[in-house]
Amino acid sequence: MIAHHTRARFENFSAVTSGIPEMRKVIARSKEQRKIDGRKTILFVDEIHRFNKAQQDALLPHVEDGTVIRIGATTENPYFEVNTPLLSRARIFRFEPLSDENVRLIIERALNDKERGYGNEKITLDDDALAHIIYIAEGDARNALNALESAVASADLDSETGTKKVTLKIAEEAVQKRVLKYDRNGDNHYDTVSAYIKSMRGSDPDAAVYWLARMLAAGEDPKFVARRLVIAAAEDIGNADPMALVVANAAAQAVMFVGMPEAQIPLAQATVYLACAPKSNASYMAISRASSDVMERKGPPVPVHLRDSHYPGAKVLGHGKGYKYPHDFPGHYVEQEYLPPGAQSGPYYEPTEHGHEAKFKQRLERLRKTGSDE
Repeated sequence: MIAHHTRARFENFSAVTSGIPEMRKVIARSKEQRKIDGRKTILFVDEIHRFNKAQQDALLPHVEDGTVIRIGATTENPYFEVNTPLLSRARIFRFEPLSDENVRLIIERALNDKERGYGNEKITLDDDALAHIIYIAEGDARNALNALESAVASADLDSETGTKKVTLKIAEEAVQKRVLKYDRNGDNHYDTVSAYIKSMRGSDPDAAVYWLARMLAAGEDPKFVARRLVIAAAEDIGNADPMALVVANAAAQAVMFVGMPEAQIPLAQATVYLACAPKSNASYMAISRASSDVMERKGPPVPVHLRDSHYPGAKVLGHGKGYKYPHDFPGHYVEQEYLPPGAQSGPYYEPTEHGHEAKFKQRLERLRKTGSDE
């Protein structure tokens, strides 16, 4: 349509079946045609995510000099699959799933179209069968048409009326399992994992288990889920409930020991535990702040009193001199400096009032205020 309205030449190129040699031929034809009549060429690259880096780099200069106007189509997230230089010279249009009403209209057209559909046949589609096909399509017209085709092929022909009747039972048998939209290397993968983690962080066990079930049903590696549990236990719960990390790590070990499908049970148990546990990101914030200081501030040497004094000659160098051994003092605590001067921009660990961390906060405040743990 764009080529027709702009009076441009049109070249169709498949990234699945074609490579750099074919691309060079297309570019050569485009340059020659432009010399002849000045017309630009629109190059439509189907499944552009299948282009490797070399192919994308080969296309870039011809996009820059205007030899071709590139239009790419992909079912993947272009921000993951397309090189940054090509992306910077493109406008991204995201196509959303069709509405149920859109899918219904497409199915009805397929039933009535005499050239490409079933318009020349006597097909009846029950309302509940139609609703089922719309449901399993999940906004994808291709899924809907494939399901319709399978259902029609499965329906028996009534010899007296010459009619094929598609019932709900036939539609369900024709499409026995819904194909979940989940690509382990694409953005749907990351979106689902994000929803899973945010549900646990938001203390919603029902939502967290739902997203867990979606990932496992789509074939996600249970070890990946286990790793996310361990990270979430430390990042979002931390010392508000130290057992969260123990439970998550135990689930990860159970996954390795048991395997699927039974591994989904300890994964579910850990997911529910983490979702229900009190939350604190204080430990995560502590390491983030400390890491920033390490990278941005000067790194002075370890203070002499904290240096190792166990090897021969260490005491001669003064290592360990002035160190106060906490166990020699009442309450096993004594005030002394553990950071080098100028290394810290501010407090790193700021415990919350949640769960076990509230006890940590009380103890630290008591030590800093009275200099004693009693």
